[in-house]
Amino acid sequence: MSLLRIRKPKTRKGKKVLVSREPQVLEPAKNVLFLEGRKCSGAIKTLLKDMYQLKKPLCKMLNRNNDISPFEDTSSLEFLTMKNECGIFMMGSTSKKRPDNLVLGRIFENELLDMVELGIKHYQGLADFPNEKIGTCVKPCLIFNGPKWAQTEELRRLKNLFIDLFYREKVEAIRLQGIEHALSFTLLDDMTVCIRSYKILLKKSGQKTPRIELTEIGPSVDFSIRRTKIASDDLYKQSRKQPKVLAVKKKKNLTTDALGTTHGRVHIDKQKIQKIQTRKVKALKKTPEERKEERKKKKNDLKAAKLDL
Repeated sequence: MSLLRIRKPKTRKGKKVLVSREPQVLEPAKNVLFLEGRKCSGAIKTLLKDMYQLKKPLCKMLNRNNDISPFEDTSSLEFLTMKNECGIFMMGSTSKKRPDNLVLGRIFENELLDMVELGIKHYQGLADFPNEKIGTCVKPCLIFNGPKWAQTEELRRLKNLFIDLFYREKVEAIRLQGIEHALSFTLLDDMTVCIRSYKILLKKSGQKTPRIELTEIGPSVDFSIRRTKIASDDLYKQSRKQPKVLAVKKKKNLTTDALGTTHGRVHIDKQKIQKIQTRKVKALKKTPEERKEERKKKKNDLKAAKLDL
């Protein structure tokens, strides 16, 4: 049962707002809701502010503390995300049992889909790196290091959750100067998630391709995975379902070889080569003898036809 009462629109603007909330063929990037729990330490507050700076303007920050326990009752989180039109949430809290706690999750059809609880082991904020930062609305380059991200279903969902968190608009093509920000995600042997943020600098190399240097700009954080709550396979498959309009239709009579070259096969009707009009070249003209023989043949055919009658 929905906690928000849905009213019929009375104005044209209200109707447009309701239409924008309906499922779209091409969904835009999800907004992120940042909120604090009952109590928050300084590290958690700084982390939420830094993540808010990286995600701007596709985010919203709540200033009040919220008495919410996500792993016990998700109704309050679902209400807040629906009210603020956010598909992802990041909630920070601290307690004696779980200090410096961060809960990251996402919503599907106003219900919780996936949720992961992370604990801060080491943190350095944006202010701890006194160098030039990147601007807002910059699409980051996401780098996932190591094969451990595909070991278990929980780690695969966590990787997908990070991609959803920092995803922006879809781009068809990019230029080299447009790649300014890189986010690195490394999973260590002790299941520590290390996140590093770098600014990409293009230097002169004396060649056509520039030399690339990475400068760490923060935030730098090491997480430990505490609790996870992932959706069932059926619900996860349903959330990833795409409309039929976007389905790629298979093109007939097209093949691609090992080198990536596309070959096409064309089917045509039987050609009547004898009746094709060719170029009138002097060498192809009939000789007088050939014309006489052709006329004689026609006369003989006509005589034979008369005799038959």
